[in-house]
Amino acid sequence: MNDFLCRVDELEDPGSKGFTIGDKNVFVVKYDSQIYVYKNYCPHLGINLEWQEDQFLDSDKQLIQCSTHGALFLIDNGNCVAGPCAGDKLKALPFMIKEGEIYLL
Repeated sequence: MNDFLCRVDELEDPGSKGFTIGDKNVFVVKYDSQIYVYKNYCPHLGINLEWQEDQFLDSDKQLIQCSTHGALFLIDNGNCVAGPCAGDKLKALPFMIKEGEIYLL
């Protein structure tokens, strides 16, 4: 069964929102009308990325940022481009959009 996350139109563009589904922490980013879903897990320390609810983007809303050490990740592929985990990447998760709703697969 697929887990409902949110409606596409609930997200700002650019914007992000976090979710807990069972024992999984995930977040969704909407950027330039595209949707991306990642595991909420910093590859450097293995902790959640945000320090405030739904705050996964940097101040310019151009990159995903880990609030603990400031690591920066590209929105479109999760690659770390700055910080202590440079060269690592976020884990993208499979999802689908059906009738304007985002579901984790």
